Amino acid sequence: MGSINGTNQDYSPLPDPTIHITTHNDSGLAVIHSSEKPRIIAFPEHKYAAGTLYTTSEMPPSLNNDIDIKLHQDLVARGKIAAVNPNGTVCRFADFAPNSKGFMHRTQSLDYGIVLEGNVVLELDDGSQTSLTRGDVAVQRGTKHAWNNPSQTEWARVLFVLQDCQPLMVNGMRFKEDLGAATGHVPSSGNDAE
Repeated sequence: MGSINGTNQDYSPLPDPTIHITTHNDSGLAVIHSSEKPRIIAFPEHKYAAGTLYTTSEMPPSLNNDIDIKLHQDLVARGKIAAVNPNGTVCRFADFAPNSKGFMHRTQSLDYGIVLEGNVVLELDDGSQTSLTRGDVAVQRGTKHAWNNPSQTEWARVLFVLQDCQPLMVNGMRFKEDLGAATGHVPSSGNDAE
């Protein structure tokens, strides 16, 4: 699986979002710390592109002395960010090309997926398919799933917030991360070690 780094305009027609991070000045007043564009990674063979917007590395995160910002900047500087940040969160968006069919995968995380543009289909490993449209929310609880864009012409964008969770057990069976076709290309989260 290859990937392309750049702006979203290199791959998707949807606009690059701007990340505005707030903090406090010495008087305690709210100020903008920074405004920047995310690094976009496109996977043309899977017809999608994604960008990480923010991460936290602690639960609950510390905002004192901008510790969370420093931890996020350190994680971004290291390069590829795993699907899930152990003991933290990852906020990212994904753009799905028209007529794209995602690959089955599972993360050890509790995810909120909010459809921002277009329509997507949430496919589960039991064969079920659920259509979501702009404004719909999927609460993804460690299940094996794929995201599909059924439109022949329109792109779709989904905002995801992935939160690390306790090991997943179902009827005495342990379920771990399974990145499917992204294995070896998206770093393993490492949050499912026993």
